[in-house]
Amino acid sequence: MHLLQTTSTTLDDIVEPLDLRQPPGDIVVLSFADSDLAGLAAAFAIEKDQLLSVRLAHLRDLRHPMSIDLWIDKVGKHAKVIVVRLLGGLDWWRYGAEALAQMAREHGIALAVLPGEDRDDPRLDEASTLPPDELKALLQFFREGGRENLRALLRRLAGHAGLSLPAREPEPVPRMGGYLPGQGAMTLDQLQAELAPGVPVVPIVFYRSALLAADTAPIDALCEALGSRGLAPAPLVIPSLKDPQASEFVHGALQRLAPSVIVTTTAFAAGGEGETSALDAVDAPVLQAVIATTRRAAWRESPRGLGPADLAMHVVLPELDGRVLAGALAFKDALPAEAALAFTAFASRPEPDRIAFVADRVAAIVRLRTKARAERLVAVVLPDYPGAPGRTGYAVGLDVPASVVALLADLDEAGYRVSDPPQDPRALLDRLEAGPAAIGLPLQDYRRLVADLPAEVGGRIDAAWGDPADDPDFRDGAFRFRAASFGNLLVALPPDRGRTSDRRAAYHDPTLPPRHALLAFGMWLRHVVKADALLHMGAHGTLEWLPGKAVALTGSCFPETIVGPLPVIYPFIVSNPGEAAQAKRRIAAVTIGHLPPPLVNTELSGAAQELERLVDEYAIADGLDRRRRERLAQLIIEAARSSDLAREAGVAADLHPDEALRKIDAWLCDLKDLAVKDGLHIYGRADAAESHDPLWQGCAEAERAALIMALDGKRLPAGPAGAPQRGRRDVLPTGRNLFTADPRLLPTPTAMELGRLGADEVIRNYLQTHGEMPRALVIDLWGSATLRTGGEEIAQGLALMGCRPIWDRGTGRVTGIEVLPCAAMGRPRVDVTWRISGLFRDLFPAQIAL
Repeated sequence: MHLLQTTSTTLDDIVEPLDLRQPPGDIVVLSFADSDLAGLAAAFAIEKDQLLSVRLAHLRDLRHPMSIDLWIDKVGKHAKVIVVRLLGGLDWWRYGAEALAQMAREHGIALAVLPGEDRDDPRLDEASTLPPDELKALLQFFREGGRENLRALLRRLAGHAGLSLPAREPEPVPRMGGYLPGQGAMTLDQLQAELAPGVPVVPIVFYRSALLAADTAPIDALCEALGSRGLAPAPLVIPSLKDPQASEFVHGALQRLAPSVIVTTTAFAAGGEGETSALDAVDAPVLQAVIATTRRAAWRESPRGLGPADLAMHVVLPELDGRVLAGALAFKDALPAEAALAFTAFASRPEPDRIAFVADRVAAIVRLRTKARAERLVAVVLPDYPGAPGRTGYAVGLDVPASVVALLADLDEAGYRVSDPPQDPRALLDRLEAGPAAIGLPLQDYRRLVADLPAEVGGRIDAAWGDPADDPDFRDGAFRFRAASFGNLLVALPPDRGRTSDRRAAYHDPTLPPRHALLAFGMWLRHVVKADALLHMGAHGTLEWLPGKAVALTGSCFPETIVGPLPVIYPFIVSNPGEAAQAKRRIAAVTIGHLPPPLVNTELSGAAQELERLVDEYAIADGLDRRRRERLAQLIIEAARSSDLAREAGVAADLHPDEALRKIDAWLCDLKDLAVKDGLHIYGRADAAESHDPLWQGCAEAERAALIMALDGKRLPAGPAGAPQRGRRDVLPTGRNLFTADPRLLPTPTAMELGRLGADEVIRNYLQTHGEMPRALVIDLWGSATLRTGGEEIAQGLALMGCRPIWDRGTGRVTGIEVLPCAAMGRPRVDVTWRISGLFRDLFPAQIAL
């Protein structure tokens, strides 16, 4: 065979060379970790009057060999002591470590090359010039961490630079315990003694690594905000919720603290599907607050809000535990530049208005939880999806008017103050349509409330809809709403989002600002009615689809502008995970799964069912994996056109892909609706058609109990989403807080296609480089990466081995593996060894079993 001539290169060689333009310094520390450098910068700010000159630099800026040579010539060879902390070992910075080792020996410089992980690398000791005992001591300062230990480290390094300063030995920081701003780590007994008696307690669970890096500003700011709202923050420091000792500590601490609400900033899932975690020790709801690795500027500019890694780690995976997304607290951002260090550190910078909003959300849940049922004011909002003509208050698969009538009876029995309830659905709708003239928001009040919002909110609505007084729902000096009070329960149909003449197009339009009336409706519920909770009765609302970021919203995003920090309880059809995710992530909804109605036929046509699968996968991939999302968009449009479904959906050949996707999605919703019999599901009531199934019958009581628990401000157990009529019996009983990621779907067909292409490229590259087929490969599998890519790494390994998944047609889950004949592959098989992370092991047991 003929081989092309190749040249070997490393990834570091293709990075752009960079001149840091640092002046020389006596003490130099290099690291790949922002936390190391930010912690040392904070320690230097305290010690700088005592020290010699110090320089810090991030190793990501010193990856190209030319950058390293330039830095050594300008800074390195003039230093007296250099410390390098390498994540990943010698091989991740081999050129730099070897160049520094040679230079340090030539110039008599004290050099310590230390590992960035718990495992030691003897090659780093060999590169260093300091003796092993001193290397071990210096490493211990980093491993214990914390501001005081890093101050002592700088003092010790000053000794190697010729300045003798008293410096204590590294002191261990507790692996777990309590914490208070200004006081640092403490025991749980000490923390509990500091809490004001009789004040609602809010534990804040956060990583020990933040404490070690002196990067606790977001936690400190949240503590201050909660305290100013009459709450008692109780921060708990842990290494990981997966750590058995830490899990036991959190479990015991929560039982002792008896919290009203729990806030956690930890990533990933603590328990996983069907499992409990330490956070489940009490019945308090668990709010997920995000301390993002996304840079602040990127968050501000991005319509998605968070990057794929943050979305997977801090949003999607925690949903498996049933956590409610409270919002983002902080983003990576530059600290004020320290000229004496010739370095700008990056740390988690709290976002003040986001801290305030999360604190408001916590306080709202505490109020809901502490109020007596008879005193709670619940706003029951009916969706009004533009379905079949003549339907008012329509939700997918749910008889909303009948469900509200049943709900009022259930709440009356549970101790809520309900007066003069309607006797039947028709009477309810008549009351709403004939709402009293007094129910409304005067224009002057509306203008005053809008003035308190970010200026761009009112500006965008004015630009789209003109003067508020021209709104169709504005009459006699006020916005009028279709609403009726039944004691302490308010039932309302929200105003249309857009023009009544084009309701279907406007309902889910992600770019169309709401009319003045819809914004006024949200202001009225929060500031005039002063609702304690918003109960959104059924799927296909419009609030979660308003313009704004996909996740980690700002105060200018319309879902937050209208809903605010109100607790949202959202009965949602269990078979629609993609849209449930929007409600969870954009209005912090507790999505309580309810049964779908009996269907005429449990199967869509083959083409329509494949289209539905692709659309559902697109909704999950959106924001996680750009390549897979773009490929899925292409596949959806191709599948619709090849099956002639595009014509039925009204998708013209020249239509923009984004608009084509919206039309196809809306058409699928309507198609599934046609399969529903005359009898829609009534929330919390058994369906006569399924009376033979005990598990199905048990769902009615579970749905009623879940709604009462959610209104009590209690945590609901998490449960999967899916269609029970298609074999997804695991979604029963309903009445659980839906999560939308299903690990058993991986690898998806689209990921398999991309994985196969990747496998072909690996083989082609190996053949070109070595002139023969690879015989064996090792593939690392990481939990969050696998979730982001839909299992592309698994798919690549299967393709290399000559295998492909077998998917269940009804559920889309992987049920087995098909071994392809070598003749069909046209090449030999490659042996694949998978190395899995702990998170992968916990999240994907079904894939491991295969």
